[in-house]
Amino acid sequence: MMETLSTSVLSTHGLVARYGDFQALYGVDVTVNEGEAVALIGANGAGKSTFLRAIMGLLPVAPDMVRLGGQPIGGTPTDRMVQKGVAIVPEGRRLFSGMSVEDNLRVAVDQAERLGRKGGWSLSRLHQLFPILKEKARTPVQSLSGGQQQMVSIGRALLCQPKVLLCDEISLGLAPKVIREIYAALPEIRGQGTAVVLVEQDVGLAQSATDRLYCMLEGRVTLSGRSGEVTREQIGAAYFGGSHAVV
Repeated sequence: MMETLSTSVLSTHGLVARYGDFQALYGVDVTVNEGEAVALIGANGAGKSTFLRAIMGLLPVAPDMVRLGGQPIGGTPTDRMVQKGVAIVPEGRRLFSGMSVEDNLRVAVDQAERLGRKGGWSLSRLHQLFPILKEKARTPVQSLSGGQQQMVSIGRALLCQPKVLLCDEISLGLAPKVIREIYAALPEIRGQGTAVVLVEQDVGLAQSATDRLYCMLEGRVTLSGRSGEVTREQIGAAYFGGSHAVV
C-alpha cells in the first residue's frame, strides 16, 4: 500500500512529547492509512504508550505534530479527539466497575449520539463480533475474565464509531486462546474502514496481525517497514539498539 497524503488518515510529524522536564518522544514520524493495521513494537519504556497519549491529547504537543486526514489536531482534548474519530483501548481496560457489560457499552453509544458520531457499529453488530458480550450483558464487568473485559473495552471504543482505533497492549496478561480470539476480530474491524494502531510487545503477533510496523527505542523510531518483510535480525537490532536477534 502506497503511503500518500490521499490515503493517510492519521500521521505524526516530528512528534515531541514531554512529562514535565523529561522528554519522552524525539521527532517521531508515523503514518497510518485508511483501513490499515500498523504495529508499534519496542521494549518497556520505548515510548509506545506515550505516543498514543500524545495523539489523544493527554500530553501537550504542537498542532502540526499530529494530523487527522491531513488537518493539524495536535493537542486537541481527548473528548474532541473521540468526536473527530479517534478512539483508544487503554492499557488496563479502565471499565466502569459496578456497572454491567451492557451499561458500559451504552455509555459509548450515548456518547457517540451526543457527539453526532455515526457509523456501522451497534450493539447487535458488536454481539456478532464478540458473542460472549450478549451472553454476559447483565453481568457486572468486574466479574468477567480478563479476556472478556478486554472485549468490552474494545467494544466500547468501537461504539464511538472511530476512523482510527488505538490499542494499547490488548494482549497483555491474557491466555493465548483468548488473544487469538481477540485478534481474529481485527479483519472485521478493518472491514468497516477503521484503521488500527496496535501497541504490542509480542513481535510475532504484531507482524502477523498488521500491514506495517514501527519499532521504537528510547522515544525514537528505529525501524519501519512492511510487517511481513522486515527480518528478525532487523527487528532485534532496532529493538535493542544493537545486533540482537528476536526469538
